[in-house]
Amino acid sequence: MSDRKKEWFSWLKAILIAFVLVWILRAFVFMPIAVEGPSMLPTLRSDDHVIIEKVSYRFSDPARFDVIVFNATEEKDYVKRIVGLPGETVEIRDDQLFIDGESIDEPFIDEIRNNQAYGLTYTDDYIFEGVIPEGHYFVLGDNRQNSTDSRAIGLVEEDDIIGQAVLTYWPLRRIQIVS
Repeated sequence: MSDRKKEWFSWLKAILIAFVLVWILRAFVFMPIAVEGPSMLPTLRSDDHVIIEKVSYRFSDPARFDVIVFNATEEKDYVKRIVGLPGETVEIRDDQLFIDGESIDEPFIDEIRNNQAYGLTYTDDYIFEGVIPEGHYFVLGDNRQNSTDSRAIGLVEEDDIIGQAVLTYWPLRRIQIVS
């Protein structure tokens, strides 16, 4: 084989390996998504581009307040925050989240809650009837007045969780760790 053909073959092999590595990383480790809609304001905005990490939930269970991406329908993935874990009860009363009857602080929504017009509630009262079963999670959008979440679609099954939102990378002025 001539030197020129060896060089082309070497480049082709390097490009093919790069594509395979990117495919493996995207399929099993990381995945980019674009946020659609205002349901996660102020944490995430519509058109924010976010990296989803897909590995950690294979080794540990999702935790309260993790921002996750899950299959809501066959065509649509949602980004929401886990608030209720298996074995817990969830209630929202007077703009306050209660888990098993105890008040839970949600500092990530203080900005939007404090900007509500006088007399408006941030979150309508809601009680999840019963206990969250094993393998299921109760999720809410941070922008409670404009979010399709467990109050409307029901509990999220663990098998439907794609991964955890870890980093906003676009637009550049919004680069941040998702907390």
